[in-house]
Amino acid sequence: MASTELTKSRADSVWRQRLSRWDVKASPYLYIAPFFVVFTIFGLFPIIYTAVISLMDWDTIRNSGEYIGLGNFEYVLNDRKFWVSLRNTFSIFILSSIPQLIIATFIAAMLDHHLKARTFWRMGVLVPYVMMPVAVALIFSQLYADSYGLINHWLGLVGIDPVQWHKDVIPSHVAIASMVNFRWIGYNTLILLAAMQAIPRELYEAAALDGAGKARRFFSVTLPQIRPTFIFVIITSTIGGLQIFDEPRMFDSAGNGGADQQWLTITMYMYNTGWGELNFGRASAIAWLLFLIILVFGLLNFYLTRKFISSDKGGE
Repeated sequence: MASTELTKSRADSVWRQRLSRWDVKASPYLYIAPFFVVFTIFGLFPIIYTAVISLMDWDTIRNSGEYIGLGNFEYVLNDRKFWVSLRNTFSIFILSSIPQLIIATFIAAMLDHHLKARTFWRMGVLVPYVMMPVAVALIFSQLYADSYGLINHWLGLVGIDPVQWHKDVIPSHVAIASMVNFRWIGYNTLILLAAMQAIPRELYEAAALDGAGKARRFFSVTLPQIRPTFIFVIITSTIGGLQIFDEPRMFDSAGNGGADQQWLTITMYMYNTGWGELNFGRASAIAWLLFLIILVFGLLNFYLTRKFISSDKGGE
């Protein structure tokens, strides 16, 4: 009897050891499995499905299509609207992303100091981000109206002719870029601020003892220390800037990118092709071209950022 109980005890001990080893090996995969399941259903499958449709002349009524190879890509690349939308997208992206990152970094540096009511100011910079895009569009439509806009009114007070914000190309891009900056500067500011607050204060004290001023401490201590976060912000800003849709879509009541496509972006062109013309094959081709553009510029930004923002005496 004692021998049987001992055998059972050893078997239970061996089983518990095996279960413990299995738990250590398998539990991490089980913890992250829900993300990959959701991503496969709502992310990976649509990506693959879009790639298949981009190679077909898709019939939305029969929900089927005929294989045409790269025909949709050839049509899009030969379409004037694609190149106009590409020009507009890059123009708005440059006018928004560069000032956005500079201003966000400056505001984050200011909030990193010992200010009175710091919590109030840090919460305040996030208010534009939580505003609905429709509300932002209504506000800026009053600012950038061609005939009665506040900005044209202020320009008239100093003797400058009114700007045709909805007619001319560059003014329309500036107006839309200002909407983008208004919404996203605060978001990037808080991300950069969190990185700045994680910098050991001893580094600033040592730099100050060496005679470094505020500007020198910022460029020699702050920027190198927040390099990973800055790379993240640049990449996410690049992705978001090249996918811009809400602001140009609501810049006027028609939402078609202007009478002569002055501010038509790639995502608007894709949307109009898919839901306006009901040509999902070409829309899928546009989506994949946009993906490739974002991939190239994301990698380029990553390389340039790592090259020019270093932590070791100006480079790696």
